[in-house]
Amino acid sequence: MNFNLFTQRISKIENLPLPGEEAHFLMAPEGRVAELRNSKFDRNAAKKAGVMALFYPDAHDLTHLLLILRKTYKGVHSNQIAFPGGKFEAIDVDLKATALRETWEEVGVPVSEIEVLKQLSAVYIPPSNFEVYPFLGLYKNPLPFIKQDEEVAALVEVSLVDFMDDRNLFEQNLSTSYAKDILVPAFSLNGYTVWGATAMMLSEVKALLRQVL
Repeated sequence: MNFNLFTQRISKIENLPLPGEEAHFLMAPEGRVAELRNSKFDRNAAKKAGVMALFYPDAHDLTHLLLILRKTYKGVHSNQIAFPGGKFEAIDVDLKATALRETWEEVGVPVSEIEVLKQLSAVYIPPSNFEVYPFLGLYKNPLPFIKQDEEVAALVEVSLVDFMDDRNLFEQNLSTSYAKDILVPAFSLNGYTVWGATAMMLSEVKALLRQVL
């Protein structure tokens, strides 16, 4: 979709109710759904993170969504597809500031160039005890991205057409740092399998876009 048309239509989401768990659970493993339904986690004890679902035009003015491939490291989210973003720091006035700062640090998008349209539903991640707050933003006049090599292995620039195509949804058996051979719903995007919390947040983004595009 042409980015100018996309920006006109997506402005309507400001007043839409968030799909929340209804959308999240479509992309959660069965065991995780039960765990989250029964979870009574202490929000005050959970670590906080802010991430950015960033839409922008490519060189042909076609709408894309930016994801990243995280570097391999000793942690539960090693070598996974994610949104730009990271942990809340004392310098951040709120979690939107966290998402903006981390997007600048990880992919080189100036804070002043992102128009944040909406805060989305938070997702709690039991294995890492993080509560992640996603924000939906527009980057209307993009410059080349600058990858933070210490944390980001690759940029994953996904076309809106591919993201919205239900043929790119599937299920796959995966082994993780906390479970072996579990069946997970996932997106297939640019040759990557996108699952877990990122897929859950993407599901809410997609549900909102379906209402306005």
